[in-house]
Amino acid sequence: MKRFKTSKLWPILLAVVFVWLNTYLISRSTFEIELENKMQQFIYFISPLSLIVLLFGLTMFASGKSRKNFILTITLVLNFILAANVVFYGFFDDFITLPVLLQTSNMSDLGSSIIGLLNIKTFLCFASFLFLFAYFWKNKKELDFSPISFRTKSSYFLTVVLIFVFNLGLSEAERPQLLTRSFDRKVLVKNIGIYNYHLYDIVLSTKTSAQKALADSTELIDIENYVKSNEKKPDDKMFGLAKDKNIILISLESMQNFVINNQVNGKEITPFLNDFIKESYYFDNFFHQTGQGKTSDSEFIVANSLYPVDRGAVFFTNPNNTYNALPNILNQNGYYTSVFHANDRSFWNRDIVYHSFGYDRFFDVESFDVNDENSVGWGLKDIDFFQQSVQIMKDLPQPFYAKMITLTNHYPFDLDQEDRYIEPFDSGDKTVDNYFLTVRYLDEAVKNLIQELKDNGLYENSIIIMYGDHYGISENHNTAMEKFLGKEITPYETVQLQKVPFIIHIPGQEGKVIHDVSGQIDIRPTILNLLGISSQNMIQFGQDVFAKDNQPFTVLRDGSFITDKYLFTNNILYDVKTGEKVEDLSVVQPYIEKAKQELGFSDKIIYGDLLRFYNDGNKSDKSNP
Repeated sequence: MKRFKTSKLWPILLAVVFVWLNTYLISRSTFEIELENKMQQFIYFISPLSLIVLLFGLTMFASGKSRKNFILTITLVLNFILAANVVFYGFFDDFITLPVLLQTSNMSDLGSSIIGLLNIKTFLCFASFLFLFAYFWKNKKELDFSPISFRTKSSYFLTVVLIFVFNLGLSEAERPQLLTRSFDRKVLVKNIGIYNYHLYDIVLSTKTSAQKALADSTELIDIENYVKSNEKKPDDKMFGLAKDKNIILISLESMQNFVINNQVNGKEITPFLNDFIKESYYFDNFFHQTGQGKTSDSEFIVANSLYPVDRGAVFFTNPNNTYNALPNILNQNGYYTSVFHANDRSFWNRDIVYHSFGYDRFFDVESFDVNDENSVGWGLKDIDFFQQSVQIMKDLPQPFYAKMITLTNHYPFDLDQEDRYIEPFDSGDKTVDNYFLTVRYLDEAVKNLIQELKDNGLYENSIIIMYGDHYGISENHNTAMEKFLGKEITPYETVQLQKVPFIIHIPGQEGKVIHDVSGQIDIRPTILNLLGISSQNMIQFGQDVFAKDNQPFTVLRDGSFITDKYLFTNNILYDVKTGEKVEDLSVVQPYIEKAKQELGFSDKIIYGDLLRFYNDGNKSDKSNP
């Protein structure tokens, strides 16, 4: 052992082992990746190794103090990548992609969320760096950093190749076509490791950047044919029912559907919405379809009836594309379009994207009176936000389209004591327990909004539409959620928890609960048909939720889908009503292909900016809103 410690390779091998084990132990205890057998466990164990060995092997081309510093620098970078994923996964239940990593302009606004996600594991990610730094300092006289022979280098890099081929071979045997399933990041990390996954993501990002430059109009032909073959005739009774009425579209931050008509500590979580849906169209089988962009993804889906991209957020990857977005369509039909959000106009690139969507006006944080008394968490409290927004809204030209984005029910679900209408749940998980408090506050804010609309003469001439933008409680809190729900959260239940509220209120219309499966991608065609604006010959993947011959089929961004009979997720099929597994996947093979095709077509449209070739996809020439 003493002789080996004097070897020139010793510092490199020591770094490899400690970074490898550090990565494995943190990953195994943090990332919820299902390992079904011993082979998958072994693959997951060795998966970080090949790139770690490769990177530290590069230090052999340096000598002396430079090699030592090179080793420490690589260790620190890898530790940082691991820590960043631990923090990101803590809320988004997902891994960082390059587009997300480049979204640094959002970091200042994410302060409270990031601080809330820091824990001992975050700091343990840097254990290998601290150990190596201390070890090199203590043994600086004994360690040999002199030049390494060509033969040793050749043998070392041959080993790198063998490890990578061995890892990839085992992974392909366990999961055929592994590298073509890029939408499933957990599968990639499980099989090729967290660092190889990021290298693969960089390759994909480079590839998608080239797509726009190489795209041409012929790529739209198959997409147009697919969309036309899936077009449905709107219901005659609903088409134009709300013609020329104002549209008030409310994004309910992080609100999941399980809170509707539910209680905590014997009190209703959403008492107002429970009553409001009785006089509205309420869709209780409606799913969010967002990816890593979360709220911005939901905005994109609703405006365009396209799916979000598989990595990052469209608001950052393709903000200047040509879009035929809902605001632009409504502009062409006599509507004044606006969006209300009490946050910085540049957050999530909204100032640029809203211009691409064709909004007349963006009422950002500068349009509101925001102070310490009326703010919490991410900013202006929802009750104050709604009250101030209506005062602006009442002076807008009519008919208008007003998109409102709430803030208070956002992780980490902070709330002042005076705004608590119920007591927190008692699960021991602060995130879950406080979630019910902010949901209850949001419900009270919506109640105040409706009253404000009535008091200011806007209620009777407006369609009021509300939808949840994405989940609030991630899979990382399943233990606490199981206590609340009183049942085990299986992959089937995880998909069921992706349901969010969807409510359409048309004054004078009776309420009705609709159980048909639907998703955020269906909102745009539904709004257009209600207003009597034909959405035929538009490129979109949603369908009017009121159309009688709708196909019961909703796709989530990760490739999961739900029909009237089945729920498919993680390559497992369930009976949608009972939650029992169905062994015969052939019964849904056409749906599997359809889901893959729709997501692929949507990605192609966005990455290739294909709507610039489409006659109806006229980019707005408005000045920046």
